[in-house]
Amino acid sequence: MQRFKLTIEYDGGRFVGWQRQDNGLGVQEVVEQAVKAFSGETVTVYCAGRTDAGVHALGQVAHMDLSGEWGAIRVRDAMNAHLRPHAVVVLDADIVETNFHARFSAIERVYEYRILDRPAPPTVTHGAVWWVPKPLNTDVMTDAADKLLGRHDFSTFRGTGCQAKSPIKSLDELSVTREGEGIVITARARSFLYHQVRNMVGTLARVGVGRWSLDEVSIAFAKCDRRAGGPTAPASGLFLLRVGY
Repeated sequence: MQRFKLTIEYDGGRFVGWQRQDNGLGVQEVVEQAVKAFSGETVTVYCAGRTDAGVHALGQVAHMDLSGEWGAIRVRDAMNAHLRPHAVVVLDADIVETNFHARFSAIERVYEYRILDRPAPPTVTHGAVWWVPKPLNTDVMTDAADKLLGRHDFSTFRGTGCQAKSPIKSLDELSVTREGEGIVITARARSFLYHQVRNMVGTLARVGVGRWSLDEVSIAFAKCDRRAGGPTAPASGLFLLRVGY
C-alpha cells in the first residue's frame, strides 16, 4: 500500500465545497472519481482543510492510499486526465510515509482573501474577489488586524455550526497589502475556526470604509460573541493558499 500526498488547485465557485455532499458536487467527489477511473480502486481522499462552497484553493493538500506500484508522476498525470471536465487540477503528487495525514500532520494553514475596491465591478476576476465599490483605508485596516494577532478567544469570529472544541486559537499573521486596484489579506495560523477568516475580513472591511473605529474592533473582539463582530465576507474572495508541514 502506498500513501500519496496531493497538492490540489481548484475553482471553488463550481462546487458545494470540498466535502462530498448530497446537495451538489464536491471537490472530494470528483477527485475520488478520478482516482477510481485510472486505478480501479475506491478510495477516500482526506484534505488538510474542508473549504466551503465558493472558496478556492491554490494549494490544498490531500492524501490517499493506493495498492500496487504507482509512480507519483503517473498518478498526477492520470488524475489530471480524468479531472479535465472539472475546474480541479493536481499540481503535485508525492509518495509519503504511511503516518502522514493531510489534516493532522499540518502545522500551519495560510489563506488569502482578495478584495477589489474600485467603483467598477470586476470582469476577469469575477467570482474570485469581493467587490467593494468604495476605497478602503489599508493603513487603518492593518492597525485593526494587529489587534487580532496572538492567542485569543476568537468567538467573535466563529461561524455558526463550528465544530471546534474550543474557540481559542493562535493567529500568527493577519496582513493587509495593497496590490494595484485591490487588497490582499493574508491569514496564517495552525488552524482556524469555521468562517473565522471571512468574519475577520468582514470586520476589517468595516474599519476600512470608516464605519468602525479601532476601539470598536477591540470592544467587539472582547465580547467573544459572534453577534458583536462584523459581517461575513463572501466566499468568492477566499483562497487556501498553502499548507505547511
